[in-house]
Amino acid sequence: MNDYAEFRRGGRVVFSSLIGIGLGLSPLPFYTLGLFAPHLAQAFHWNQATIMSGLLVMTVVIVVMGPVIGWLADRYGVRRVTLASVVLFSLAVSGFALQDGSLWRYYATWGVMAAVGAGTLPVTWTRAVNGWFDRRKGFALGLALTGTGVAALLLKPYTAWAIDAFGWRGAYVALAALPLVVAWPLALRWFKEPPAVVVKEGSADAVDGMSLRAALRDRHFWLIGGAFLPIAFAVGGPIPNMDLLLSTHGLSRPQILVLLPLIGFFVMGGRLVGGWLVDRIWAPWVALVLLSLPVAADLVVIHGPVTPTTALWLIASLGVAIGMEYDLLAFLASRYFGARHYGAIYGALYSFFAIGGGVAPSVYGHFYDATHSFDGILLWGALGMVAGALALCWLGPYRYSTPRG
Repeated sequence: MNDYAEFRRGGRVVFSSLIGIGLGLSPLPFYTLGLFAPHLAQAFHWNQATIMSGLLVMTVVIVVMGPVIGWLADRYGVRRVTLASVVLFSLAVSGFALQDGSLWRYYATWGVMAAVGAGTLPVTWTRAVNGWFDRRKGFALGLALTGTGVAALLLKPYTAWAIDAFGWRGAYVALAALPLVVAWPLALRWFKEPPAVVVKEGSADAVDGMSLRAALRDRHFWLIGGAFLPIAFAVGGPIPNMDLLLSTHGLSRPQILVLLPLIGFFVMGGRLVGGWLVDRIWAPWVALVLLSLPVAADLVVIHGPVTPTTALWLIASLGVAIGMEYDLLAFLASRYFGARHYGAIYGALYSFFAIGGGVAPSVYGHFYDATHSFDGILLWGALGMVAGALALCWLGPYRYSTPRG
């Protein structure tokens, strides 16, 4: 099958996945919490670390639910799991509008949202995309995962508008409506898995790949997971704290509001460029180059005056890195462990990513509360990014590769 035929058959799946990922559990709370934080702080007298710890609660639940959702998608079909999760996720997000200052209720809302919304994580959407594509798997995954870039570009302005128009409680309701009104109808109509994926265990038609048990005994699994811990930490910490980070370096509020949405363009660029490259070049080499970009930007921010130009460099490099990492994890899971139990294996690997990215905002918040600066933690993040990218270079050749065309 040529490239055009793959996209003709699977293009609608990619588009519905793009929208579903963009309005799912991974980007929606991540990109909007920074805008809600000042209002939550004013209403309930919470500090930055307390507010950002909601992402940590979400992470703990995702670590448990990620592999479970992957197994359910492998066992019962990814379409059923995803459609149900989108509805429940939307309802859970609206629960933030009912906060009354109780930390227990605040953290419980994060936990419930993560549990019922885990089916909107990339593990489900990319499972279907993987089944529809082979020769241009990397680029197709990159296209689908540009949903997080679309979210980064549009969710902040949308949320800021909703807060101004309806207050922070009404804005949470407006935000919760997006998955239900936009993502769910598209998924209902277009999000389908190919017949080759829907097979019974042990069937002669079952696709190739390792079991989760075998993957857990394999060094590649732990190498990929271990590498993504510091990578996710390095890019996951600055983004929710970016408003505060830039303001502490002297940028004005109007400058920040102009710069922040631009991260969406760079996330999408990282997705598309990274996906195109990994179809042609060994993925760890691509990762080493693209994931090294934020390191230089972090060092400039730490040691030099921050101007709109240097801030744009930081936002651009982080955006490209974020764009690369999601695509890279999905691609590596398919190339080193195959498609047969992709959902469960990717879900388990995503737990490493979730831990790194979920812990980071709270750690950054605690560091700022203690030092009134992010510079020190940015340096540690940069070092971890390099270490993770270098670790991926020990993976060796793909196990489940296809001829390049």
